[in-house]
Amino acid sequence: MMEYMSKVAESGSGGADAELSVEERNLLSVAYKNVIGARRASWRIVSSIETKEESKYTKESDVVRLIQKYKGNVEKELSDICDRILKLLRDHLEETSSSGESKVFYKKMKGDYYRYLAEFKGGEARKNAAEETLLAYKEAENIASNELAPTHPSASASRSTFPCFTTRSSTPPSERATWPRRLSTRPSRSWTPSARSPTRIPPSSCSSSAITSRCGPATWLTSSPGVARRTPTRK
Repeated sequence: MMEYMSKVAESGSGGADAELSVEERNLLSVAYKNVIGARRASWRIVSSIETKEESKYTKESDVVRLIQKYKGNVEKELSDICDRILKLLRDHLEETSSSGESKVFYKKMKGDYYRYLAEFKGGEARKNAAEETLLAYKEAENIASNELAPTHPSASASRSTFPCFTTRSSTPPSERATWPRRLSTRPSRSWTPSARSPTRIPPSSCSSSAITSRCGPATWLTSSPGVARRTPTRK
């Protein structure tokens, strides 16, 4: 699907009239998201395994080296996919976009894939990818605020990407790799009826004249600690 939608995007760059439709843009986005999503998940899992094995063995062990080799292959695939869609956006899609919606869509898409590069890159490459991500998101937000309504879905999407970007960009890749494991071991909080404080009703606040006249004397029973329940005793 990624191959076919790439050809559609390349062949449709003949001018303003050749701009991709909404359906074609969505298909292009889904095609690349499906491919890149599987690699990102694989990278996080492999990185988590690498961290776990390094604590058991040394970094020079055969097991860790094998994991690092496989991780390098995943990172190469991630780089190739990101570079391909970024080149497609730069050479074909951004120059043909005329409406505000399509401009925001492509700018946000550009920022997303630079963000994916910043997730696993290191050193200067990570810094450059983070800067490009921030620039693309800012451009998308500026276009959305000038050309789209505040309630437009594309405008809302452009505003929601900043928290995700700032959280991930400020966290080293080695620490982000442990997020799934840390979240899975977080203790869950479940509500139980015993957690609520029982409401005490003093006996003086209840009138027992009607109950006594029809059913006889009332008896106080304790169903749970600290909670009194008044039950009439029938004759």
